[in-house]
Amino acid sequence: FEVEMSLIGLERCQIRHQALEAARVAANRDLTKKAGRLNYHLRIRVKPLQYLRENKMISGAGADRVQDGMRKAWGKVIGSAARIKPNQAIATVRINRQHIKVGMVALKKAAAKMPTPCKIVFDKIDPELKRTLGYGI
Repeated sequence: FEVEMSLIGLERCQIRHQALEAARVAANRDLTKKAGRLNYHLRIRVKPLQYLRENKMISGAGADRVQDGMRKAWGKVIGSAARIKPNQAIATVRINRQHIKVGMVALKKAAAKMPTPCKIVFDKIDPELKRTLGYGI
């Protein structure tokens, strides 16, 4: 592939596994429809390794007799999240030069699913092609 572009998260945050999956599905659907199945490579660069837990509390009459309160308050896993640092790549698309605009639109759709502001940067691109697109002098 001639061009490689990445979706970069601008702030430190946690991205839930549902948001990562929604971004992947949105970008993948757009790329498959417009560029074709064999003309791109999409990779999600972060993994949801952080477990999110919740200690459920019950309320109502007599709840104090049934519940332990904060004793053994470890909680049950309700999901997972990926922790990202500022300026860390979240997703990367490798694509050919005729489908650059399609790749950028797909990454913009993926950015809409993220809880942090994002930007799109070119990791690998021919300098002449970058000039024809209007980036740089």
